[in-house]
Amino acid sequence: MSDTLLVTGASGQFGRLVIKHLVETQGVAPGSIVAASRDPSKLADFAAKGVKTVAADFENPASLEAAFKGVDRLLIVSTDALDGTDRRLRQHQAAVAAAKAAGVGHIVYTSMPMPEEALVTFAPDHLGTENAIKATGIGYTILRNSWYMENLFASIPNALKSGHWYTAAGEGKASYVSREDLARAAAAVLASDDTTNKTYTLTGVEALTVNEIAALASEIMGKKIEVVHVPDEGLKQGMIAAGVPAFVAPTFVSFDTNTRAGKLATVTDSIEKLTGKAPITLKTFFQATREAFLAA
Repeated sequence: MSDTLLVTGASGQFGRLVIKHLVETQGVAPGSIVAASRDPSKLADFAAKGVKTVAADFENPASLEAAFKGVDRLLIVSTDALDGTDRRLRQHQAAVAAAKAAGVGHIVYTSMPMPEEALVTFAPDHLGTENAIKATGIGYTILRNSWYMENLFASIPNALKSGHWYTAAGEGKASYVSREDLARAAAAVLASDDTTNKTYTLTGVEALTVNEIAALASEIMGKKIEVVHVPDEGLKQGMIAAGVPAFVAPTFVSFDTNTRAGKLATVTDSIEKLTGKAPITLKTFFQATREAFLAA
């Protein structure tokens, strides 16, 4: 692999893991990797290993185009600008336009499952970004990443403390997958010579209901969690009462609405096909992170 590969959001948890797997799993020379961040000072550890670091601010299109010059394959990691506006989509569109202007040869993008029909509030951001990429005529690989297992740190620690997990997901199932497995897959795609247009849905090996997840967590953590099913509005009001900002609560509730509607129940073997290694199970994840969940 002699191409130049760039990862946006390289100072974040996902971006860092992708670069780790580019070097350690894919055997890409550090000199062929560009780590991009709004604050390159956060990338000093990569620079010390020979990775090129550049400034790339999604709010500054000129910085994006400058960062993308000379890049053959680009991974756009979706940003965390979830403020209830179209800011995230505008950021992504700016990155796509910069890639086109800079002459990038192939774009890899981290999307979400079924953005065309998902009920999550930010699904239009992902669908709009996918469409913007396709409109450029640049080769692309869309990675529709299922929910991170790490996202469960937002709910399970409180449930372990209180003994109750309030949810509006009903009997809907979700196929959780570890951030590490998704990053390994992204690194494999970015390091690939494949220039054809592809869309992958990346999931864990099983889809589970909240009741099943709670039972598994109870068994491994050694604390009983009782699942309490509530309607969407009840969940929203409960979140607001607990201190969740009113403009954020609807997004969190939409995760459950989406799950209840079966939009996260898909299970694929795409990660294993891309990496040669099956993703870990939720049980394995809980076993490895038990102390962290109990301490959170």
